[in-house]
Amino acid sequence: MYDPWYPEDEEVYLDEEYDPEEEEFWPYSEEDTLPPHSPQASTSRYELESGGCFLPMFIAPLLVVVLGSLFAAWVQSVVSVPSAQAARRAEVVAPPAPAPEAPAASASEPEGKEKLAPFFTPSVQYWRKDILRWARQWQIDPNLVATVMQIESCGNPKVVSRAGAIGLFQVMPFHFSADDNPYDPDTNAARGLAYLRRALDAFGQDAHLALAGYNGGIGGVSRGEALWPAETVRYAYWGSGIYAEARQGKKNSARLQEWLNAGGASLCAQAEAAIGK
Repeated sequence: MYDPWYPEDEEVYLDEEYDPEEEEFWPYSEEDTLPPHSPQASTSRYELESGGCFLPMFIAPLLVVVLGSLFAAWVQSVVSVPSAQAARRAEVVAPPAPAPEAPAASASEPEGKEKLAPFFTPSVQYWRKDILRWARQWQIDPNLVATVMQIESCGNPKVVSRAGAIGLFQVMPFHFSADDNPYDPDTNAARGLAYLRRALDAFGQDAHLALAGYNGGIGGVSRGEALWPAETVRYAYWGSGIYAEARQGKKNSARLQEWLNAGGASLCAQAEAAIGK
């Protein structure tokens, strides 16, 4: 048998009795001028053998892709409709999600703390409205403000300590400007609570450390409790205990009573005399 795809000068006859002149193996007419092995000749031969169906062979796969896409879209729509209906039914049947719990209040969050603990002494309760106003202004828990006033002056706006601290919040003179009246309650509160605010921010809203910093200085307290002066240790002990009991909503404070017994009662007697209580 003769293989027509070999070059003419390399004709191979697999059958010795085969006469190439007796069979027409090229699908071209004698007028064809294309070389048998040129790309044009190969394409022409393929087109002739396929009966002119070259174009439909590319259309068929395209139709398969289009029909497949349409079928997939139909299947998805059939599946998604029940899912949407089930989701709507779940919305009706399922109970509403519980509201998230409110975060615990800190010394910097006065919301919900608009009343002072009842155990603060009468001379401190005298300043109740002012304490609430100052607390909102500086974003400090009013019970913490009252605690500082309790152990600093017991509400006496005229008191001066042996170290020279002045007024309700026992502010040192160097915190005031030349135009300030350090005995004015609003001015005294502004200077004292500005420093308390700084202490809270410096110690991550930790009331115990902030109280210690208010007494012993933010820088000194930052060096560690082992280096605190004895006065600062006592101050943090009294203040943090009183404030903790106020936060707990207690009607009586064992730590405040302990402070009064340790000498605070005389300070409060002076305060009551100063404000006429």
